[in-house]
Amino acid sequence: MAVSAAARTTPYLERAAVAARYVDVDPVYAETRGIRMFGFVLFRVADCILFSSFVFAYLYLRTSAPVWPPFVDGKQIEHLDVAFGAMNSIVLFGSGVTMHFALESWKHLKKAAFNGWIVATILLGAGFLGGQAHEYLSAPMNYTSSTFGASFFTLTGLHGFHVFVGVCFLAVLAIQANRGVYAGSKYFGLIAGTLYWHFVDVIWVALFFLFYLW
Repeated sequence: MAVSAAARTTPYLERAAVAARYVDVDPVYAETRGIRMFGFVLFRVADCILFSSFVFAYLYLRTSAPVWPPFVDGKQIEHLDVAFGAMNSIVLFGSGVTMHFALESWKHLKKAAFNGWIVATILLGAGFLGGQAHEYLSAPMNYTSSTFGASFFTLTGLHGFHVFVGVCFLAVLAIQANRGVYAGSKYFGLIAGTLYWHFVDVIWVALFFLFYLW
C-alpha cells in the first residue's frame, strides 16, 4: 500500500525539529550549565553524607542490641507492615518511571506528554507521602518509645521531607515549563528535578530494606 508523502516526511520533520533545538544554544547558558551541574552534584553528595550518618547510627544501634526490634515494657515491638510498605514503595518507584518519561517527552518536544507525565509524578509523590502518614499513624511504636522508633521516624521523616520538597520542586518546574522558562536547548532545571527525584527513589530502596525487610 502506498504511503502518502506527508506520512513519509513526518518522522523527518520531527527529527529536524529535535535537531534544531540543539543548535539553538545560548552561549552563556552552555558555559554555565557544567557549573550548575557540578553544584548540583555537590548538593547530592552532601545529602548522601547526611543520610549515611543516620544510617550508620541505626546500624550501630541495631547490631549492638541483643534482640531487634527491642522490648518495651516487657513486650517486643511488632514488625512493620511489609505488604503496605511494599505497595507504598511501588508508588514511589513508579513516580521515578513517570519522571523519566516526562524528561524524555520534553527532549522530544512533546509538551502535552511532558505535562501528563510530570503531573502523574507529582500525584504519585503525594500518594507516597499519604502512605507514609498512614504508616506513622498505625506504627507499633512512637518516636520516644525506643531506639527503633527514633531511628524509623528520623530516617523516614528525613526522606519524607525530601519527597515533599521534591513534589514542590516538580510543581514549580511544571509551571515554569508551561510559562516558557525552558525553551530550545535550555532545560537544566528539568534535568536537576529528574535527578533529584531518582535520588529519593534510591534512598528509599535502602530504607525499605533496613526497616521492612531486614
